[in-house]
Formats: sequence, structure tokens, C-alpha cells
Amino acid sequence: MRGFLKTYFGALFFTPRFFLGAGIASASFVVAFFVPLLLPIAGYLFFAYLLLLLADYFFLFIICRPPRANRVVPSRLSNGDKNPVEINLRNLNRIGLFLTIVDELPVQLQERMFNLHQFFQAGQQHILRYTVRPTTRGEYIFGDIIVFAKTRAGLIERKFALEATQQVTVFPSFVQMNNYQLMSHAGTTAETGTQRKRKIGQSMEFEQIKDYAGGDDIRTINWKATARRGMLMVNHYVDEKSQQVFCIIDKGRLMKMPFGGLSLLDYSINAVLALSNICLRKQDKVGLITFSNKMSTVLAADRKPVQREHIMQALYKEKTSFQESDFELLYTQVRQKIKQRSLLILFTNFESVSGSNRQMNYLRSIARHHLLLVVFFQNTELDKLSREDAESLEDVYVKTIAEKFVFEKKLVVKELQKYGISCLLTSPQQLTVNSINKYLELKARQAL
Repeated sequence: MRGFLKTYFGALFFTPRFFLGAGIASASFVVAFFVPLLLPIAGYLFFAYLLLLLADYFFLFIICRPPRANRVVPSRLSNGDKNPVEINLRNLNRIGLFLTIVDELPVQLQERMFNLHQFFQAGQQHILRYTVRPTTRGEYIFGDIIVFAKTRAGLIERKFALEATQQVTVFPSFVQMNNYQLMSHAGTTAETGTQRKRKIGQSMEFEQIKDYAGGDDIRTINWKATARRGMLMVNHYVDEKSQQVFCIIDKGRLMKMPFGGLSLLDYSINAVLALSNICLRKQDKVGLITFSNKMSTVLAADRKPVQREHIMQALYKEKTSFQESDFELLYTQVRQKIKQRSLLILFTNFESVSGSNRQMNYLRSIARHHLLLVVFFQNTELDKLSREDAESLEDVYVKTIAEKFVFEKKLVVKELQKYGISCLLTSPQQLTVNSINKYLELKARQAL
């Protein structure tokens, strides 16, 4: 009995057209009460409405066949990017239907008003496309595909729940990683133009011996090869490879701030994945360190192709409670784990000069043994407030405070540079491209 009620009444929904028709029929009887001559017309009108309602119900609940649907979604979604999803839907009935499709999206997306509308001719098949933008890493579960079907009469709808439960995994942004692969062949991204950087020294990475040509450095003449060949031969060098690069991610409380739906930590994780891919394509060894109040991940530097997958898996699993970061512990681990001089790219955040000064001694100690690049974030909301016009005394106060915090960020940059520490102040949205540009600049200058 319960199944019968659920099938033939539980899936029944009335449309606005049903209430409009019922209202017109009722109004006709009210008018006929005052004008008795209209009573037969009101009766015919009500009978026609009732007949149409019964025919609509008979088709939807007795004759109608459920539509066929399946969802096509990648097994891996890219965090912070738009990921395509397709619903392949087919009308198996001999008449056209208006279908409203409600896809049960994962709870992490917080989409409560998502639906698609489409008219399907008899036997017609459509592919409905939309995109989802996850903002947290982890496992996402897509539920059933709910379809509400109605005929051209449109008095009632029938609900079909089509089984389509599917679990997918949201990884750090591999879309950005793929988009920036071409940057490994240029001095910088096309957004700012390819530039040549002045080199600090001469590379000693040997490539080949070749004939001397006018303009070659006479200091590179290979006298043994010259004696054997009877003509001048020179050594040819290329940029050094297999240098060690470690990406260090601070998972402390200051990395919890959200911008555009993503936390600063997730922006950093996405940037590290793209940057690691560029480093590997440059044939450098890449490692990964994450920390907060304790060490989380220490991945040794390597340049094997499988290192990219190791880094992605490590970044996917990163979790934190956003506690106070221990830079003293970071310094100790760096001294113990990294014996060779390396490029350390530290993704962190400082909101004030006093905050950076508390960690300055540890950063200076790390910079004595390695080339340290500190990457931290502009507060784009404060930047926006500092540029707005002040129209009241309260606006002046808010604008002044915002300008103070923006200025403090610039003071942090000056303070780091004073001690010979490279730094990059960037907006969260431009973090990936700016950090890759900075790496390529240091690489071109042979700063390491």
C-alpha cells in the first residue's frame, strides 16, 4: 500500500497552471451564482478542466516511461577551477515533454537552487552541460538525477528519481598546472612579455665541444681537443640543471583567510603544484615541505617524472587546524634535511611588520645557507578600500586604516630585502603566474 501511494501520489506535484485553471473554474461558479444563465457554461468549463487534468494524470502516471539519464563527470576535479559536467538525457515517450532536471550536487558546493529546463521531442536525446567550481579538496559525492516531467497541458508534474550516485575526488588545481607548462620554455609568461635577465655568473654545465666561431669566449677554448683536431675547439655550456628547489607551505592561522572562495592555503597549494611541474620540466629536483605548529610533510627533492604525482598526492592530503606556525621548527628541519644549497620558496603570509619581525631571525638564518624566496599575499579587499573615495568621516577613518595596512605590507618587503632575502608580494589570484615568473627570473640570472 505504501509503495502504491508513493508511486501514484508521492511523485505528484501541482504546477502554477493547475491552480490558475482551478481558480478560473471556481470564479466561473461564483459569477454564475449572480448570473444563473452562466451556470451551464461554468459546468462545462469545470468538466473540461477536470477531463484535461485526468488525461494529464493518466499519461504521466500510467503510460509515461521514465526518461533515461546518465552523468558524465571527470573522476578528478580541479580545485578552484571550472570543471565540466554533462548529463545525457533521453525522452523514451512518443510525445514531447517539458523536463526540469535537478542534479543532486555535492554538499560542499552549497548549490540549492540548481536546475536545468529543456523541452524534449518524442524520442529526443539531449546533452546538458554545466560547470562546477569546487573550493575545497577532498571527496565529493554526486547524488541522483531528479527529473520533473510535464506534458504540454502542464497541469501536473511527475517526479522521477534516476539513480546516478557518483563519487569524485577534488585535487589541487591540475588545470593551472597544464595551462602554465609552456612557461618553462620562456623567460616569463606571455602576460608580461618574454624578457632576458642579466646573469650573475657563467654556467658550468657542460654540453658539447664545438668549433670556435668569432665572438666565442676564448676562456672556453679546449686546448686538448684543439691539439687533436688541429683547429680551435671550445667548450659549450648550458644553464645548470638538477638544482634543488623546495616549495615550503606555511599552514598556520594566517593562511586561513578566504579570497574568492579559496583560502590562502589552497591558493598556495595550487601554485606549488604548477610551479613544481615547471621545475621538473626545467630538469630541476623538486621537494616539498609543509608545516604549522609541527612538521607535516617532508618530501625529498627528486626530478623523476613520478615526483609530480607524489607531490600532487601529498598536496591533496594536506590538512590543518590553522594554528600558530613554528618557524624555529622549520629552520631546524631545513638544516637537518637539506644539506645542499637550494632554492627555498616559502609560501606564507605577514599582516604587519611586527609579525614579520618575530620570524625574521629564523628567515635570516635559513637565508645564510640557501637562496630563500618568501612569497606572501596582498590583501585585495584592503587595497580596494584604500582606493575608494571617502564621502563621510567614517569613510575617511576606514580608508586611513586600510592604507596603513597596505603600507605595512610594503614595509615587510623592504625589511626582507634589507637582509638579502628575495620576496614576492602578490594578490592571491595572481599567485601562480607571479611565483612561476619569479622562479624563471632566478633561474635565468643563475642566482643559485
